[in-house]
Amino acid sequence: MNISKSQPSILWVQVLVLAGLQGAITLTWLVYNVYLPQLLTQFGFPASLAVGLLVVENALAVVLEPLMGGLSDQAIRWVGSRFPFISAGVILASSLFIAIPCIVTFIPPTEVIKGILPLVLIAWALAMTVFRSPAISLLGRYAIPKELPLAASFLTLAGGIIGAFRGIANTFILSLGPIFAFSIASFVLLGATFTLRFFNPPETPANPENVEIPKIPIGKLGLILLTGFSIAWGSRLLMDTIGKILKTQLQTNDISTIMLGIGVTLAFAALPAGFLAVKIGNRQAMLAGICTTILSIILMLNIGAHFLIILLTLAGFSLILNGAIPFTLELIPQKWAGLGIGMYFSGFSLAMSLFGFVFPPGITSVVTGISSVFAFLLASMCIIVSEKYIAILNKK
Repeated sequence: MNISKSQPSILWVQVLVLAGLQGAITLTWLVYNVYLPQLLTQFGFPASLAVGLLVVENALAVVLEPLMGGLSDQAIRWVGSRFPFISAGVILASSLFIAIPCIVTFIPPTEVIKGILPLVLIAWALAMTVFRSPAISLLGRYAIPKELPLAASFLTLAGGIIGAFRGIANTFILSLGPIFAFSIASFVLLGATFTLRFFNPPETPANPENVEIPKIPIGKLGLILLTGFSIAWGSRLLMDTIGKILKTQLQTNDISTIMLGIGVTLAFAALPAGFLAVKIGNRQAMLAGICTTILSIILMLNIGAHFLIILLTLAGFSLILNGAIPFTLELIPQKWAGLGIGMYFSGFSLAMSLFGFVFPPGITSVVTGISSVFAFLLASMCIIVSEKYIAILNKK
């Protein structure tokens, strides 16, 4: 751990700036998903191509997230910092992000150059993978292991608040126009990265000749991959279950305002979840959250999505979501933190790329609810198995 005894257990300025970067990443994906069908149709492609592109992007992220995270770990060995990866990735991603609406607006969609747009879209998604894992792994430098859940709660809060407006902000974002909306998101991303670089504590480059490369912990990485996969499916299926039950109860398809409230509540629930995880231990908090969430799903399927049941669900779910990154950083050696975080995101991306093939759109709330229970049970098994790895790590 890079925080000395004379320093606070959490470097709050750095954590808050990193939370800002997490919010910027969420904002760029929000803008991208809102505009993607419109940009494709404007350039002569069917809107349905958006689904295929997202599947391809997630599939490529399965490989690139851990690759870039692992390379950033090696960058510390050679130059003493992850920021070459973070800075290069952000500059490339921001440039490509601004280029996307410019291509659609200023280039005529002739048959010869029509294929440029999908290539640029995929290139942008790949550029985002260059810096996300290296950047989020910095959390391990900004807080001691015991305080990681509390520090992570601010990242969860930042990403959750922006993500909560996904369903209700479409009209506003579309009213800005693609060039303006994409430019705003790009400059926010650049600004957050510059600020993080400014406040990042100084690092001393190691002499690569004198630094032994630690062995890659294959078993732990496999466990992290499976954890990310199961949490991704459990999360997606849980939110689908809540939405389907609410639509049936309220006899309406317009539940965007209610889902906004649920999303904002879930985001703010990360703060008490972080405090609780620090008090009782992150693994115990995640297991308690899984038990609570599974109980809530069973109650919803039997008596409906009532207010208190939804609150109970969000309380448990927040412990799972907020604990995932600290769980990864606690399980993996600090010298492979980037690879570990990348493997978690890899599992998440793998789950999202396969989701549409396994769960077709017309499935009922009973199917999504039961599937969510099994996904969270798988996550709990990963957490329980991880205990022996953490015990071994703590002895070293």
